[in-house]
Amino acid sequence: MPAQRIKFYQTGSFAVGNRLLDPEQRSVQAGADRANSLTMGHRACQGCGEALGARYVLDAVMRAAGNRAVTVNATGCLEVFSTPYPESSWRVAWLHSLFGNAPAVATGVAAALKAKGRTDVRVVGQGGDGGTVDIGLACLSGMFERNDDVLYVCYDNGGYMNTGVQRSGATPHGAVTTTTPAGNSFGQGKSLPLIAMAHRIPYVATATVADLRDLEHKVTKAMEYHGARYLHVLVPCPLGWRTASDETIRIARLATETGIFPVFEAVDGEVTEVTRIRRRRPVVDYLRPQGRFAHLFGETPRDDVISRIQAEADRTVRVFGLTEPDEVS
Repeated sequence: MPAQRIKFYQTGSFAVGNRLLDPEQRSVQAGADRANSLTMGHRACQGCGEALGARYVLDAVMRAAGNRAVTVNATGCLEVFSTPYPESSWRVAWLHSLFGNAPAVATGVAAALKAKGRTDVRVVGQGGDGGTVDIGLACLSGMFERNDDVLYVCYDNGGYMNTGVQRSGATPHGAVTTTTPAGNSFGQGKSLPLIAMAHRIPYVATATVADLRDLEHKVTKAMEYHGARYLHVLVPCPLGWRTASDETIRIARLATETGIFPVFEAVDGEVTEVTRIRRRRPVVDYLRPQGRFAHLFGETPRDDVISRIQAEADRTVRVFGLTEPDEVS
């Protein structure tokens, strides 16, 4: 079925514009035709955005690849909670690499398959923001520069959550971590999607677990290309973000509605599609529910930090054209 852009006006329902969606247009969370690549037995925290994102990504990969795919997983939360030795929750061909070399290992797997003439088997690399934005950046850049036939997926939860919630290059300004207990007061985080675009690879996209149809669509589209492809998925972490376990989807949605996290696609280094914000919200709506930003709203509010975060969101909205010009704050 061709992908269709659908706007849900009633949260948690299948109603769009006061009409009920046809069954084939609804997201199916369970069914005989799903690969169920990440299945029962994993030990993710309740409300883990990464577990949800990884399941939908790999299921979409398996559908697109005819159930012929190899996954290379960097060390991190996803690897630890899904493969406590000698058990595994994966139902795909799955390899565990070091923290920083998943792109290189995935490249090696793709090269080996090509040498064997197995053009029918696709390769996916995946890791968290620590293993992607920081430790694995050199290997990932090399993969991009060589245009290796690998789809690499980063599950961005804004820190090194597996090792105790330390700051990463993707930790947002002002956020508390165990290594920035007073709040991350320096830097503004790296934009790996923009770095990937600078390599002019065939396909780059961002997505969140708040819109699983969009996530599945972008994975499917990425699998239509050959060469290096990059997908950056925002996956809130209740433990590290200090949010309620049932707030994961709402927090991810607020990240896009405030302009903090732009959702877009790019082909050959140029943005081709953006998801516009229907009703823009101030960044405080996103910051206040998260304990990692609680210090900004204490007895002495940090209006300066909040203003800086708002200014960064405004710039993102302007640069990507996420709203109509007169709607930008």
